[in-house]
Amino acid sequence: MSNSEKPIWQVHQQYMAKALQLAERAFEEGEIPVGAIVVHENQIVGKGYNQVERLNDPTAHAEMLAISAACDTIDSKYLSDCTLYVTLEPCPMCAGGIVWSKLGTVVFGASDPKSGACGSMFNIADNETLNHRAKVIQGVLEHDAEYLLKAFFASKRQKF
Repeated sequence: MSNSEKPIWQVHQQYMAKALQLAERAFEEGEIPVGAIVVHENQIVGKGYNQVERLNDPTAHAEMLAISAACDTIDSKYLSDCTLYVTLEPCPMCAGGIVWSKLGTVVFGASDPKSGACGSMFNIADNETLNHRAKVIQGVLEHDAEYLLKAFFASKRQKF
């Protein structure tokens, strides 16, 4: 069954599972486990996972890396026909990247009540006062994403 024949929730789960695989890679590398992919016409055109520590770069969030890769792949600064799947609700910086790249849809797993900018703390990605609004869908494979984050931070606390 092709993606166009599957129910949309099943498609969202399929792509979020791929983002979770990237989050697991981040975990293995000692990074906060967040993974992201950008999909255009049922093809993954960009992917990323947190690499803040590895690159010594506070902007190396999964979403930013995936957006940059997608723009490069489709040779456009705008991603209006694309969907971003990310395991954790984007922060204000990443939500700004979503707006500037004009992403069509954002699908995320776990909410971030401390710095989420797609509905929790702020609502940047779907803010009616900005020049672009992305459709936001939350809670896809939420428990899997939360589990990975909790396991990561528990492992960090055990080292102290």
